[in-house]
Parts: sequence; C-alpha cells; structure tokens
Amino acid sequence: MSLSGTLRAIRERDPAARSNLEVLLTYPGLHALAIYRVASWLHRRRRRLLARLASHLGRFLTGIEIHPGATIGQRLFIDHGMGVVIGETAVVGNDVTLYQGVTLGGTGKERGKRHPTIGDNVTIGVGAKILGAVQVGEGAKVGGGAVVLHDVPPRSTAVGVPARAVRLPAPSMPEPSRLERLPDPERDTLIALARRIEDLEQKVHDLEASHASPDAHHALA
Repeated sequence: MSLSGTLRAIRERDPAARSNLEVLLTYPGLHALAIYRVASWLHRRRRRLLARLASHLGRFLTGIEIHPGATIGQRLFIDHGMGVVIGETAVVGNDVTLYQGVTLGGTGKERGKRHPTIGDNVTIGVGAKILGAVQVGEGAKVGGGAVVLHDVPPRSTAVGVPARAVRLPAPSMPEPSRLERLPDPERDTLIALARRIEDLEQKVHDLEASHASPDAHHALA
C-alpha cells in the first residue's frame, strides 16, 4: 500500500481532511487498511490464526471488519467506516470509496467465490449491502441503503431494495459525484401515485359539482 497515495486520495475525496497528520491520527479507515495489510500478509503465508487475530484487533479498534483473505486494491477510502464488513473472497479495485455501514457479504454457506467484486472508481453509499458473487462495474455508484443482488453495469447507478440500475449515462456525459443526488425510484413512484390520486379526486369533485348544479338538473328534466 502506498501511504502517500492513500493520504492524497483521502484528502481529495474528503473536504474535512485538513492535513496528512490529521488523517494519520484520526481516520479509522486508514488504520483498518494498515492492519488489514498485516493480516493479509500473514494469511498468504498460511498463518491463518494470526491473520484472523490481527483482523479481529482491527475490528475492535476501528469498527471495520476486513477479512484477511479479501483482495483490496490501492487508494481505498473508507469514510467514517463504522460497521463496514468486507468478506473473505471480496475483491475491491483501485480508488474505491465506501461509506459507513457498507457490507460486501455472502448469501449463504457455499464455499469458493461468494463475495462481491468491486471495480475501479466505484462509490458505495451509506448502509448499502452488496451480497453474493456479483460484480459492480468500473465507475458505478451504489446508493445509500441499496441491497445489490445482481451485477451492476459499469458507470451506472444502482438504488433500491433490491437494487437496480436506474441510469446508464454515456461515457462522455458528466456525472454528479455526490451520492445524495442519486435517483430514488421508490420515492418517485410514491410521488407519482400521490399526484395521480390528487388528479382523480379533482375529477370526482368536478363531476359531483356538475351533477349538483341547477343547469345539470334542468338538462336531465
């Protein structure tokens, strides 16, 4: 892990980071990654118990659980980090951003590849769950609270429970970088239903008014 590259990435992606010293001393995501690198080194040398003990220590100190068998790329930024879980066979690419409460987990007790593969430059929002051996393509975004059970195409945006890709912009189109601007299909559906109900109520009101008017009674007579 390139410490200088990771520090630079954190300062670029987090406006609250004011100095390298502040990041080194107060960012649990950086601490968790440092402990993971030690645990991963032990895991590759089949010191499995020591590796798990190091991982357990990292979880105790930071609230972030990264299995030593996971594969983590360069410049991963775990913002806040509490409750983040990265499973044993997960693969995380370069320049990925994870917010607190993210789970890269499995869906059962099967062996082999059972955790997600996350492409480069992916951003995963608060509390999102990506489960099973799915792939999240390069440059994709996963909205907060989403539950991803199927592959997410590159440079798309996935939201909802279960999540689905709701936007596939052309590569030349600029994309908003803030996750709070991601679409919310459930909210949009509720708004559309509320508007439809208002329209129907207005039509019923107009019909009742027309039937109650004297002209309407005279026409019927």
